[in-house]
Amino acid sequence: MKTYLATKNAGKLAEIATMLAGSTLELATYPGYRDPEEGHESYVDNALLKARALRAQLRDAGIDAAVLADDSGIELDVLDGGPGVDSAIYAGADTPWPQRLERLMDEVRGVPEHARGARFVCIMALILPDGNEVVVEGEVRGRITTQLQGTHGFGYDPVFFYPPIGKTFGEIPEAEKNALSHRGRAARALLAAIGDV
Repeated sequence: MKTYLATKNAGKLAEIATMLAGSTLELATYPGYRDPEEGHESYVDNALLKARALRAQLRDAGIDAAVLADDSGIELDVLDGGPGVDSAIYAGADTPWPQRLERLMDEVRGVPEHARGARFVCIMALILPDGNEVVVEGEVRGRITTQLQGTHGFGYDPVFFYPPIGKTFGEIPEAEKNALSHRGRAARALLAAIGDV
């Protein structure tokens, strides 16, 4: 089933396509996709907003297909769940990633290791050609480090330590991370929800 992903990020397309490989969802991107302005309250609302926006844009272009969108973020216990849905613009929308990561690590410096808990959250929203909407969630708990660890992955991966493997997501290869990550868990939940397992 041809499925357009609501992103202009080729890296995200490649990552999610790998997670959904072997399924009936054949991912593509729409060059004309225009991001809607996201809200600051809910991953579910944002994922559906992006999926519905892309669906409308495709229909305007005469394309009838499934659409998929995701919204994700990192939540720190010491920030009462922040930055959460604002993770992508944390410390300012134009802040480069090295400074953004430094700011996040600053939040937990001096905080005991056991109190530096965090979770990654991912919501995926699929709109089928008949208009039915499927929404799933994936999450993974870990803690924030006070030093960058690893060069794999992207975003907050080098500061997200996952105790079961004793490493950050930045220290493990993509295939291993996909088996453990919030986005990987959401992808598997999505396939289960549509009976494609």
